[in-house]
Amino acid sequence: MTLDQLAAFVAVAERQHLTRAASALNLSSSAVSSAIKALETMHGVALFHRVGRGIELTSAGRRFLPGARDMLARARGIEHLLDELAGIERGVIELQASQTIANYWLPPRLMRFHAQYPGIEIKLQLGNTTTVTEAVISGAAELGFIEGTIREPALATRQVASDRLMIVISAAQDHARASADDLLSLSWVMREPGSGTRSAFEAALRAHDIDPARLDVVMTLPSNEAVLSAVRTSSAATALSEAVVTPWLRNGDLQALPFTLDLRAFTLLRHKERPLSAVARAFETYCRSFPD
Repeated sequence: MTLDQLAAFVAVAERQHLTRAASALNLSSSAVSSAIKALETMHGVALFHRVGRGIELTSAGRRFLPGARDMLARARGIEHLLDELAGIERGVIELQASQTIANYWLPPRLMRFHAQYPGIEIKLQLGNTTTVTEAVISGAAELGFIEGTIREPALATRQVASDRLMIVISAAQDHARASADDLLSLSWVMREPGSGTRSAFEAALRAHDIDPARLDVVMTLPSNEAVLSAVRTSSAATALSEAVVTPWLRNGDLQALPFTLDLRAFTLLRHKERPLSAVARAFETYCRSFPD
């Protein structure tokens, strides 16, 4: 059994999808499939059911998954120890972030950090609040960045920036007001449940005594870009980060409704009991020192 085989197994188990797992590992689908097959053959146990084009864990796979995650976390801990001994001139840092942060807030900070520490390899994966939180808990990521806040006993949290959601519609629509009744009269395109954007917007509505369940959500899409494309070409509304919608407001494709939503936090996550590597500590300090 090799660490590469374990990594392939965990990646597929967590995503229930061979191609997405291969993309996360920067490997070909055939390489990931071969690694899992070799692991199954070596130990004489089936870890996945192949059902048509889908893949799902067997009972044995579900029992094996926690131990595999733990072994990978321990291996990363040993790698971090070697990084400690070498200082922060080289090493690897594994990050996960929700989409708005990963696409807008993190990139300039990653580039400046890379300029200061060119020998450090940065691995960033996208997710949503739920998947990023799970990654930091399991040890798949040392640091996570989410929109909003969470209550998770295993994790320490720190606000590193703030952001505002804006309600937008196509510029072609005639809708200048934004009372509670106005919002309830609109159709909506929303991010998926579990995303920080969706959670923050629903919390903001409740603060205005509006029940999110009363919104007419006609479509749920998995990315900011997909939501934007749908809203720009329809009569639907959405709520997205100011950083996401600003270019489209400036070029006249979208208009913002005059409904003020409270600021939300961009939050850094780390495990309370799992020591950070030297490079992760350096990046955490960098983010806290240069929040905006």
